[in-house]
Amino acid sequence: MMKDLRAQEQDLIFALDIGTRSVVGVVGRPSGGRFKALDIEMAEHESRAMLDGQIDNIHQVGTLARTVTDRLEERLGVHLERVCVAAAGRALRTQSGSFTMDISEEKTISAETISRLEAGALSAAEEGLQIEDEVRKQFFMVGYTVAQYRLDNYPLASLLDHSGQKAEADVVATFLPGEVVESLYAAMRTAGLQVSSLTLEPIAAMNAAIPVELRLLNLALVDIGAGTTDIAVCRDGSVTGYTMATIAGDEVTEAIMRAFLVDFQTAEEMKRNLRPGEDAHYTDILGLENTAAFEEIHAAIQEPMGRLAEAIAAQVTELNGGPPSALFLAGGGSKLDGLREKVAVSLGMDERRVAIAGNNFAKSAFADDIDLNNPEYATPLGIAVSAGLGLLNDSYVITLNGETAKLFRSGVLTVRDILLMNGYTYADMLGHSGKNLGVTLNGRRMVLRGEPAAPAILRVNGEETAINAVVHAGDSIRFQPARSGKDAAKTLGELLGKNFSGRVLLNNREGDLKAPLHQGDVILTLEGPAGLVPPLPPQPEEPSEPPEETVPAPKAEAAALSVPAGSLKAETAGEEPPEAASSKLEQVKPRIRKREVEILLNGKPMVLPPKENGQPYYVMDLLERSGVDFEKLEGPVHLAVNGTECGFSQAVKDRDSITIR
Repeated sequence: MMKDLRAQEQDLIFALDIGTRSVVGVVGRPSGGRFKALDIEMAEHESRAMLDGQIDNIHQVGTLARTVTDRLEERLGVHLERVCVAAAGRALRTQSGSFTMDISEEKTISAETISRLEAGALSAAEEGLQIEDEVRKQFFMVGYTVAQYRLDNYPLASLLDHSGQKAEADVVATFLPGEVVESLYAAMRTAGLQVSSLTLEPIAAMNAAIPVELRLLNLALVDIGAGTTDIAVCRDGSVTGYTMATIAGDEVTEAIMRAFLVDFQTAEEMKRNLRPGEDAHYTDILGLENTAAFEEIHAAIQEPMGRLAEAIAAQVTELNGGPPSALFLAGGGSKLDGLREKVAVSLGMDERRVAIAGNNFAKSAFADDIDLNNPEYATPLGIAVSAGLGLLNDSYVITLNGETAKLFRSGVLTVRDILLMNGYTYADMLGHSGKNLGVTLNGRRMVLRGEPAAPAILRVNGEETAINAVVHAGDSIRFQPARSGKDAAKTLGELLGKNFSGRVLLNNREGDLKAPLHQGDVILTLEGPAGLVPPLPPQPEEPSEPPEETVPAPKAEAAALSVPAGSLKAETAGEEPPEAASSKLEQVKPRIRKREVEILLNGKPMVLPPKENGQPYYVMDLLERSGVDFEKLEGPVHLAVNGTECGFSQAVKDRDSITIR
C-alpha cells in the first residue's frame, strides 16, 4: 500500500519531456541560482504514440506520463499535481506581419500605443498563416521579435516618446497550431496533471545546455530526439530563433532494421549499444541468431547520418544566416559515433567548434546522487530550469478567466503576451467597428454607419489595467473580449421608410423594397399614383458638394457677405426682429446667372431651360424626356453620357450626348 503523500510545495518543480520514444520526468527545486534535481525517471512507449514530435495517441501518452509520475511520487513521497512541459511539433510556424496606426492625435507615443501596435502586427502575422493554410485554425503565439519600427516612413529603433502622424511595426512571430497545444494539455489531463507552464523544446534545451553568460556569443543548440531535431540559436544575450527538422534518430534506427532484418526495438538497442570494437549479438525477424561487427553497423548508418547532418546544417544556416561560432549537440541522437564530425563538415566548421552538450549542464543544474552529464537530459532539465529559475515569487501559476494560463516562456510577460499565448487576437482586445455602407439616393451620396465596437474589459487582480501591464506570477486576469460592431445593413424599403409606396429604381432596374442594399448601390425614386418621394435622411458626416454650374457672386456682394461673426450672432440672438435679419440676408444673397443647356438626348438635339435655382441638370432630370415608359420596364435601363456608362446622378453639361434606353 502506498504511503501517504505530502502536497507538492510551491517551489517544487515537476517537468515532463514528452518524446517520440519515451517520457522523461525530473523533479527538483531552485537552489542558489541553479536547479537542483532530486529525482529522474524515464519510461518508453510500447508502441509509437508520437509522430514527428506531435502527440498521435493522447491516451497512450497520458498513461505513460502517469506511470512516470507514480514512480516519482512513490520515491519522493510527494503528490505531484502541477507539471511543466514543452512542445516541439512539426507544425511550429514562423510568420511575419505588419501593422500601421494613426497616431496624429497623440502628443507622444506611449508604451500602451506601442503594445497595441505590436499586437496588431502579431494579428496580421496570424492572418497570414490562416491564408496560407486555407483552413481556419487556432494558433498560439509562442514568441516574437520586432524586426522594424517606422515613424512616418522613417525607420527607428524605438518609438517611445516620439511624435508623428503614422506608426508602423514589422514583427516575426512563431506560432503553434491549436491542435498541437491542446493535444499536449489533453494528455496531461489524462495523466491527472495540471500544466503550470509550457515552453518550446529548443528553448528549454538551450536553457539547460548554454548558460546565459555564454549567449553573448553566436551559438547553436541542436537537440536530436527520436522523431524530431530541435534547433535554437542565440547571440547578443538572447535566443534569436528556433526551428526543427523532421529527420532524427529514428532514421538511423530504420536503416539498421533494413540492413539486418530486425524489428524496431532490436535495431534501437543495436544503435544505442554501438561502440567501436564491440560486436552486436541479435536475433533477426526469421528467428536466427546473428553477430554484427561494429564496422558493419557503422557502415549501414552512414547514409542516414549524412542526411541528418546535412539537414541540421541547412536549418542552422537558414536560421542563423550562416554557421555559428560554436554548436552543441544534445539528445539521444547526439551520441551517434561520427555524427559530430559530419555536422562540422556539412557546416564548414572546425570540428573543435562542434561539441556534445552535457558538460555545461552543471552551470544551470546539479544533483547530489544523479549523473546529469548526459545529453539526453537536455530537454527535461531545460524544462525544469526554464520554470524553476523563471519564478517571480512563491507561485508560478497565472490564471486567465479562472483557468491556468498557457505560458510558453518565463521571464517578464505583459497582459498582452498572456492573451496572445492563449489564443486571443488583436480584434479581441480592441474590436472593430462595423463596415459603413455607402449608397447614392436621388443623386446624393449617403453613408450608413456600421455599429461601433464594444470595448474589451480587462482586469488584473480585480483592477482595470492596460494591455501592456507586466503580470507577475500568481496574478489573476479577467478578460472579456471586445465585441466587434455589426456592419451597416438595410433593405431598400428600410432606407426609404414605411410611408414610401411609389416605384423605385435600384441600379437602373425595378427595385424590390425587400432587397438588401450593397456598397455603391444607386437608388432613384419615381413618383407614382400612390407614391411619395422620401426626404433624404440627415447626413451630417458628408457636406453636399457645390454645384458645378454655380456662378460666383459679384465682388460687391461678396464683400457684403464678409460680415464679422459677432454681427450674425447678434442678429440671431434677438437684437433685431427676425424679419429684419431675413431682409438683410436676402439683400446679400448672391444672384446666380441662369443659362440654357444644349444637349443631344438619344440622338435628338434638345435645349434645356435654366433651372430657377441655378443647379445643373442631372441624368435623372431627363428621364421623362427620354421616351422610356418606366411603368412597363422589361429590363435594365441603359444610361450613358458621351458614350460612357453612368448613373442617374451624373451631371449634364452643355453639348453632352446622353443616352437613356
